[in-house]
Amino acid sequence: MDAFYASVEQRDHPEWRKKPLVVGSSHSRGVVAAASYEARKFGIHSAMPSKRAMQLCPELIFAPLRFDVYRSVSKEVRDIFNEYTDLIEPLSLDEAFLDVTQNKLGIPLAQDIAQEIKQKIKSELKLTASAGVSYNKFLAKIASEMQKPDGLTVIHPIRAIQVIENLPIESFWGVGRVTAKRMHVLGIHTGKELRSQSKAFLIQKFGKIGKLFFEFAQGNDLREVEPFRERLSVGCERTFGEDLMKKEQIIARFDALADELESRIKKTHFQGYTFTLKVKRGDFKQITRSQTSETCFLLATEFIELATKLLDTVTLENKGVRLIGFSVSNPAIETPSETSFNLQLLLPFEPY
Repeated sequence: MDAFYASVEQRDHPEWRKKPLVVGSSHSRGVVAAASYEARKFGIHSAMPSKRAMQLCPELIFAPLRFDVYRSVSKEVRDIFNEYTDLIEPLSLDEAFLDVTQNKLGIPLAQDIAQEIKQKIKSELKLTASAGVSYNKFLAKIASEMQKPDGLTVIHPIRAIQVIENLPIESFWGVGRVTAKRMHVLGIHTGKELRSQSKAFLIQKFGKIGKLFFEFAQGNDLREVEPFRERLSVGCERTFGEDLMKKEQIIARFDALADELESRIKKTHFQGYTFTLKVKRGDFKQITRSQTSETCFLLATEFIELATKLLDTVTLENKGVRLIGFSVSNPAIETPSETSFNLQLLLPFEPY
């Protein structure tokens, strides 16, 4: 979906339409969760500190997060998808892959299905989506990002290599900031330069993911659309308006986090053997401590007791604590991810 959270807010609040808007808190310690396209023109983006966003655009509108609403809209979009295929792989609340090779309506061209879905989303939900159509997930994802907002791009097999060779290396799946720097050192800045490398060389330099880089550079991606994906963890965290300087202050915040984590575990039916405490100090240094058990962690009382114990192993150095997070991972059984949502059509939505 195009700027999903922000677009929902502008849809539901006509007075905010065509104005710079972000979803998140305007507090000086707040962070932007999503930015409208009007806000993006000022250089504002998700994960930016709210204070910086206001400096870039003093007239910026802040809308509070409404996750229940976004989940509800996400389900409505999913219902539209289900009219065409059951092969839907969720990536997030606003992004998914759809395999429409064999679609319910017998429409021969994936491009036509993408256009229909986009039109239904616009007419029924008053929102826009950008779609990418190609013969594999990697290329469909690339296509979905080429014409936003409200775009529809098709990458045909005939022009796939040309598109890949012109891509900056940062556009490849699995290439983050650190990997991009390593590739630049090796003289790899574009898809064309990546494509000139041997599989053996890429595996030597990047390990197992090097094989994927090689395949993507050749226009290959054998990953199938998976309707259900295993949830690997469940967690929650809190950022505080002022740094917590005393251990007692930190522990006092454990109750609310523990209750929320227990609620999320029950809602998702998740069971995991590893509990993790995350602490971000006032100097932004992040510290994690984990413990694995032979039984699954399920209850708030367990989280509080274990977090208190793990906190004793964290060195704060009088820096204070700005964020605390609890999570449970190391799943006991396969659990489906939250309902959210390409088209082999592959139709991925734009991340907010």
